[in-house]
Amino acid sequence: MRNTYFMSYFPLLSIILFSLSLSIRVEKVLIEFLKKSGIYTGMLEFFSDGGIKLSLIILLLLLFFMVFSALKLIADTINELSLLFFSKDSEGDSLKQIRSGAVIFFVGSFLSLISMNSFIGIGVIFAATTALYFLYFVYKVSSSLSYLDLVGLIFFQVLFWSSFISGVIYLIVKVYNSLIASLPI
Repeated sequence: MRNTYFMSYFPLLSIILFSLSLSIRVEKVLIEFLKKSGIYTGMLEFFSDGGIKLSLIILLLLLFFMVFSALKLIADTINELSLLFFSKDSEGDSLKQIRSGAVIFFVGSFLSLISMNSFIGIGVIFAATTALYFLYFVYKVSSSLSYLDLVGLIFFQVLFWSSFISGVIYLIVKVYNSLIASLPI
């Protein structure tokens, strides 16, 4: 008998592994920056070398864990909202079918640990994993959708995520520009 909850912990493990790979990479860059700016030697008066690295990795892991958890929450909400708008399935069979897609993110997060020395590698693995999951999601729910509903579901997902990512990038650039403009140079 197959247990339906066997893979229920895969999303948590995926979030932890993606967060860990990014935390390790950012910690290396941050330590290098602190050493070049001379702050690291001052920190060594209060913490040991291992204490500084452990503190940074825990704080970064917590930060990335929160970011990926928020993205998972948003993604689940958008997936279910798109199914609400376009699917005729009222029993939730589509959600049961896509549950095994968590394996895709688990494998991708494991691969990101192999590529933890490269921001580009981690980003490419995350983007490829997300695209593969999206294709899996569309394939699994397509059996309960008409052609027009399938196009609407895909359009809804693409429109939301492109708007969301564009909005975040716009806000980052806006804050960066205001910080640069406020510097007394």
